[in-house]
Amino acid sequence: MPTTRCRPRCTVILLVLLRLALAQYEHLGYPPGFPNPEQEQYTAPQLAPDTPRIQLRLAGDKRKHNEGRVEVFYNAAWGTVCDDDFNIHAAQVVCRELGYLEAISWSPSSKYGKGEGPIWFDNLRCTGKEKTLAQCPSNGIGVSDCKHSEDVGVVCSDKRIPGFKFVNTILDIQVEDVRIRAILSSYRKRIPVTEGYVEVKDGGKWKQICNTEWTQSSARVICGMFGFPGERKYNARVYKMFARRKRPTYWDYAVNCTGNEAHLSSCKLGQAPSTKSNGTCPEGLPVVVSCVPGRDFAPTPMTGFRKQPLVRLRGGAIVGEGRVEVLKNGEWGTICDDKWNLLSATVVCRELGFGTAKEALSGGRLGQGMGPVHMNEVACSGFEKSVTECFFNKEALGCSHEEDAAVRCNVPAMGFQQSETWYWPGQVSADPVVMSGVRCSGTEMSLSHCLHHGAHLSCAKGGGRNAAGVACSETAPDLVLNPQVVEQTTYMEDRPMFMLHCAYEENCLSSTSSQAPANSYRRLLRFSSQIHNNGHSDFRPKAGRHSWVWHDCHRHYHSMEVFTLYDLVTLNGTKVAEGHKASFCLEDSECDEGIEKRYECANFGEQGITVGCWDTYRHDIDCQWIDITELKPGDYIFQIVINPNYEVPESDYSNNIMKCRCRYDGHRVWMYSCHNGGSLSTETEETFPGLLNNQVTHR
Repeated sequence: MPTTRCRPRCTVILLVLLRLALAQYEHLGYPPGFPNPEQEQYTAPQLAPDTPRIQLRLAGDKRKHNEGRVEVFYNAAWGTVCDDDFNIHAAQVVCRELGYLEAISWSPSSKYGKGEGPIWFDNLRCTGKEKTLAQCPSNGIGVSDCKHSEDVGVVCSDKRIPGFKFVNTILDIQVEDVRIRAILSSYRKRIPVTEGYVEVKDGGKWKQICNTEWTQSSARVICGMFGFPGERKYNARVYKMFARRKRPTYWDYAVNCTGNEAHLSSCKLGQAPSTKSNGTCPEGLPVVVSCVPGRDFAPTPMTGFRKQPLVRLRGGAIVGEGRVEVLKNGEWGTICDDKWNLLSATVVCRELGFGTAKEALSGGRLGQGMGPVHMNEVACSGFEKSVTECFFNKEALGCSHEEDAAVRCNVPAMGFQQSETWYWPGQVSADPVVMSGVRCSGTEMSLSHCLHHGAHLSCAKGGGRNAAGVACSETAPDLVLNPQVVEQTTYMEDRPMFMLHCAYEENCLSSTSSQAPANSYRRLLRFSSQIHNNGHSDFRPKAGRHSWVWHDCHRHYHSMEVFTLYDLVTLNGTKVAEGHKASFCLEDSECDEGIEKRYECANFGEQGITVGCWDTYRHDIDCQWIDITELKPGDYIFQIVINPNYEVPESDYSNNIMKCRCRYDGHRVWMYSCHNGGSLSTETEETFPGLLNNQVTHR
């Protein structure tokens, strides 16, 4: 029968479809009981005992995170690599040792600036299959006739090796194998864990560190690793009593940090006082740290913080990461990535109540800002209270937002990874409804921190048709309106009603227009709007093409019925005129250099805005206005809100609103002081009534 003959082929097709369906959820992780895919099981390279232990990093000027001068740490000193005989195979070894998938290219003659210290490798002859640069044939470590004008650089792929874990081959321990173990019962119950023994996993066993050479500087580094901005004193007497009752097992190394390292792996190690493994710690005890949590993670409210912070993060997907913005002269601006490094990034992270920086990102990787670039060539020592105290080059100009600096900070382990972050088919037995009426601003650490109904819920068991679900993504678009375009294109037009029948059908006129005769005029406040996508993925309408609404009068499809709102409010916040605009035609009007347009809605084409492109709604198209026919002369606030109903997820809703001051004398109109939400200081923004940002639109 036909069904029988089709069965093997249908089975194959079903298996392929099942694999494709599951693939879309792979980036979200796997719940307990589900094995991870094999390619995500990264295994540290096993090196022969006689292989020299080295560490690599990328450094230098005018670079992105995945490129730079190759620097090698060996024999307690950082040095460089000579470009003699260097080739793409050597670059491949370097990039993979640093956790990148592959090498793209390499550069001779100190393209990223001259390095310092020894030139550790010269005349490298790699095949590309070596597990470390130290395995490549060369003149020998430290044997070179080169100068630093010959320092080599590499460009690695932007993609990382799946499951890659940074391994410090000098210490021969994985950096994940460090922990703070709560000892006292009062700290075992706390989340996050802020006090306890510092332990290192060595040979599959957890071991303590002898405190005979331990300093507060080392404690500061440990706290920073685990997401805490600082350290504090603790009750040593209690820990002495505990150590007497249970004999510790000590690690073979003493730790000596300066205090500005981002991680234990960057600290110097010395031999512990005990020469025997698992021996005692003469005149000492196990290292204990007590850390101060940032205000977002503190168990009780913390005081003493600035009402108006000088630094903030924008455009990140999770807490503790984002584009760095600083407040200067009442206006928020960005930092240029020239010379941006972990030291400066760590100052930002600690200032914001996080720990040290995991990564100092460059090249606008967490979205491009708008407005001024306030700082360039930032150089911090690592001990400043604020990045605004660090040295920077006030004369260096010319940075674009393509070079905006960003950070990823260490944050405390709050246990949220085992709560509501999984997206997986629900269980039949999941009948109880635990929350309803949830309203979040997007900055909360957990759903329990959002506004929600009390204990008495009216939902049916299992939620029924109202059961909530999520689909998670690592990237999101970020729409930002260009305020200068609005300010420069505003004007008034008196148009007869008989020319506004299409606009009337689409509710783009005030309610009083329904009584207006055909020969009467409506006064329209017109302007252009230029909407940029500064995020990390394309802005696409929530509704699919099959559900777009055709409007015969204007001869186009609406992919979003309410894409923007236009309001005029008085200086005391009362709305006096309004307008709205559907997505007449979401498309790429123009793009940044090097980016191709992807969306063009003509002939029922796809609608959207590509990353790095913008959609311009010109002042001369229908509904690009507010009907101000009945408006009295006076001073007002004009505001535009993009994506007001949150139909499309974005990485940052706070910049979806734009405000201007507007003066109308009955004959002319002036628009001035236009700016995006969140671009000015709190004090300045409070002088503009209306919405503070799109995050509180429906509160």
